[in-house]
Amino acid sequence: MSDIIQLLPDHVANQIAAGEVVQRPASVVKELLENAIDADATAIKLIIKDSGKTLVQVIDNGKGMSPTDARLSFERHATSKIRSADDLFSLNTKGFRGEALASIAAIAHVELKSKQESEELGTLIAIEGSEIKTQEVTVTPTGTSIAVKHLFFNIPARRNFLKSNTVELRHIIDEFHRVALAHPTIAFAMYHNGSELFNLHESNYRQRVVHIFGTKTNEKLVPVEETTEVLKISGFVGKPQFAKKTKSEQFFFVNNRFIKSPYLNHAINAAFDGLVKDGNHPIYFLNLTVDPKSIDINIHPTKTEIKFDDEHTLYAILRSSVKHSLGQFNIAPVLDFDYDTNLDTPYNYKDKGAETPTVEVDRDYNPFREERSSGKQTSSFKKQTPNSWDSLYVGLESKGTRDSQDFSQVEFESEPENASLFGNQLQQDNAQSTYQFQNKYIISTIKSGMLMIDQHRAHQRVLYEGLLKSVTVKEAVSQQLLFPLHLHFTGAELTILKQLQSDLEATGFVFSAIAEGQVEITGLPINVPDSEVSIILEQLISDVEQEVPDSHFSATDLLAKSMAKSLAIKTGQSLSNLEQEHLVNSLFACKEPSVSPTNRATFITITIDEVDRKFM
Repeated sequence: MSDIIQLLPDHVANQIAAGEVVQRPASVVKELLENAIDADATAIKLIIKDSGKTLVQVIDNGKGMSPTDARLSFERHATSKIRSADDLFSLNTKGFRGEALASIAAIAHVELKSKQESEELGTLIAIEGSEIKTQEVTVTPTGTSIAVKHLFFNIPARRNFLKSNTVELRHIIDEFHRVALAHPTIAFAMYHNGSELFNLHESNYRQRVVHIFGTKTNEKLVPVEETTEVLKISGFVGKPQFAKKTKSEQFFFVNNRFIKSPYLNHAINAAFDGLVKDGNHPIYFLNLTVDPKSIDINIHPTKTEIKFDDEHTLYAILRSSVKHSLGQFNIAPVLDFDYDTNLDTPYNYKDKGAETPTVEVDRDYNPFREERSSGKQTSSFKKQTPNSWDSLYVGLESKGTRDSQDFSQVEFESEPENASLFGNQLQQDNAQSTYQFQNKYIISTIKSGMLMIDQHRAHQRVLYEGLLKSVTVKEAVSQQLLFPLHLHFTGAELTILKQLQSDLEATGFVFSAIAEGQVEITGLPINVPDSEVSIILEQLISDVEQEVPDSHFSATDLLAKSMAKSLAIKTGQSLSNLEQEHLVNSLFACKEPSVSPTNRATFITITIDEVDRKFM
């Protein structure tokens, strides 16, 4: 029998490795940015076209590579970071396995330009599908420039699995945020289709956070600082009132490397226990510094998961540090009475003794003594003499001698008597066709029994179809605001709003400006209060981020669903009889009255037979 096991060709092995390392354009961005940081670059530029599907280019001013190093960098497991297995437990660099460039070159067109500071000329290498096309000398600035073009050009199936440009760009921005936040001393710039998205100068950590997520972020941050023998913590957490519905502003960095850790995230949530509403997530930007020998970062291809030697100790320290910071800055409630500074003793009086107040008493005062009129006006009560009390009883003798028939004409106020126990009540209820139960359900009678309608879901369905019609027909009515609203959002959130701007305007929103982390609104849809605008837009952005829509995603549909959910009548809201009837009639005038926009039942039917069986 012939042998059946054989070695894979290099280009096939590289494509298999690429499946673990390169999942989407954002994976390429992460690897190239980390390589630029390892090259000691102080300024890094990221250029994107078509959300990375056409071009991902990273330009840095690092130390560059020699012609030999440039050629070897595309070989599998060729690295300058480690020499032995022991080096895996003392890593201070981003990449170390030497598989990123080889994997990227296997599935894309790659062009590398690199030059060292001591050399006059640099090296140009062009690779297509692991095959080197050219290697020549070129003129280029000191540093390295890597351009990755036509990603997955030789694997059409992988390219078809990519999401829409909107989703892929959002993943790229997320990776850019993670790298830029971990290294505030490095200048970063990002361009997409020729327009500048970010231009981050060298700064401290707080300024880097504010530059990425907007100027309003500065007032949300509470510093966290703690140093122990096991762990050093630095960074910021957000105030509880600024908690968000998504986890888009939660960042853990261990030794300047972004990680995902549900266990440590639980420690943060435990510190915020009782301060954040259910369904919201606290904001945090925390840097953890530990001994490299106490962690293992080689357990995941993307190196975003880390194994700690003693997670329980880290959990306790992190939770206590965050709670201490919240209490230190008067964010968390404390067991103390309200302190009034007005009760403090002034500094000039701290050594002064108390003086006994003098009390003056008029010993000759008698309230029952008659006051003689001496030109002063006295009250009518004091003028009366003991003999004048007789005048109060004048006429009572005649009233007492009246006939008893006078009392028969006295009328008393009382509630009218009911003819029967339920008679008038039934007559009153017959004029009402709907009833509200527990301020949550509307009960309406039908021939076969009764309907129990969920008022929140029913109103969602009514608003959803109305909003879809407004967006489609583009005939929505706006109410102009006397004073424009100014709302602040992060760069990523503004990108989503710009993409949805035309659909939002079709529903009645009027945007006068969207730029520099701020949105100015001068008009709102009918029946949308000013106080609800920020909630509606934040909910809309949250829905777009959580749904992660693909290329078949309808922005109009998601917009209508999100706005309907925000504007619908809430559970617990009391409705008048007229409002109840209007909601019921509007629901059954819809095309799909039986389900909400999220495909949940809006009403149930209870037949007479079902009620009768309850009494059997």
